[in-house]
Amino acid sequence: MKQLLLLCSFAVAFHVGGAQVVQRPGVPPARHEGFQLPVRSPEIGTDRRVTFRLRAPKVNEVTLTGEFMQGSRPLTKDADGIWSVTTDPLPPEIYAYNFTIDGVKTIDPSNAAVKTGSTAATIQSLLEVPGETSAFYDARPVPHGEIRTEWYESKSLHSIRRLTIYTPPGFDSRARTQYPTLYLLHGANADEAAWTTLGHVNLILDNLLSEKKIQPFIVVMPFGYGAVPGTQPFNGSFTDISDTFSKDLLGDVIPLVETRFPVLKDRDHRALAGLSMGGVESLTIGLNHLETFSYVAGFSAAMRPADFPRDFAALVANPHESNQKLHLLWLGAGREDGLFGATDSFSKFLDAAEIKHIYHTSEGAHTWIVWRRYLQEFAPLLFSTDANNLAH
Repeated sequence: MKQLLLLCSFAVAFHVGGAQVVQRPGVPPARHEGFQLPVRSPEIGTDRRVTFRLRAPKVNEVTLTGEFMQGSRPLTKDADGIWSVTTDPLPPEIYAYNFTIDGVKTIDPSNAAVKTGSTAATIQSLLEVPGETSAFYDARPVPHGEIRTEWYESKSLHSIRRLTIYTPPGFDSRARTQYPTLYLLHGANADEAAWTTLGHVNLILDNLLSEKKIQPFIVVMPFGYGAVPGTQPFNGSFTDISDTFSKDLLGDVIPLVETRFPVLKDRDHRALAGLSMGGVESLTIGLNHLETFSYVAGFSAAMRPADFPRDFAALVANPHESNQKLHLLWLGAGREDGLFGATDSFSKFLDAAEIKHIYHTSEGAHTWIVWRRYLQEFAPLLFSTDANNLAH
């Protein structure tokens, strides 16, 4: 018994593949067939430099690409077959990145945080670099709303579909309180969960509510395709997708929400916003249905200037009437975004037609880094009587 107690006091037992391995203090772990210590990647230093690692002794080349850098950087292999690279200090933010291994783009196998969507080509690893204080998109010790999933039958599209819905803190479906509604759309290759998993919409709104910068409202996030991704021909214009999706949004989603949830059912309390593909959907659907929506926004909208006269003919035909109906029209794009020119052209198109709107430009590319900030800036303008006075 004494020998057993002595052994236990100097050793820690653990299992590898069902066999017991004893690790003694001060002795490096022995190598066992089939077992390798895990590689830590990414590793964030106290100075916010980040080291990425990959165990791949038999490959010839590994490079890193990410939203925190321009172009790509090569990783260097050591004697144990572990590739690595360390960045310069990074600003606090949530970034997406990938490895490319001998020409094949893939995720970081040591990182469980992964950005997913409705197509495999856009899967990326996620890196969150924390700051000294919490960010506007972080979970804080404030009252929190709920994220719900609602299944429904889309009669217009002949399919069973899902909605992701945010309800604010204190929401009670049995109470007499009725809420405004924001219909919030994702971009191409994403799905109805993107605004929560990547956009942190619930945490952003929870924080804004705690700061009394917004009033409570419900957010409805539908699957923004009129068909299953990949099954619908794409001719370079997302407005064709908008035509089919609008049937679901107007004919099925809104009636469903207004049946199941205590929401205000007038145009003054409905908003429609989206990013990229969802941005052009929001603008084309919202601005052609001002009887339904009075707040409309496009973040980095995937628009084609050649389509403006056709797609917005009704809007510009009577500018005075359109301006009377619009409480807020908000456009935003990052100056490094490939779609910046499209948004800039649309703002000029609206100026020429004398349609009031807010045009917000910022640093940044076509990423969630930009869109999270746009949501934070746009949300306080919703359902405010002063919103229309801000437009130029």
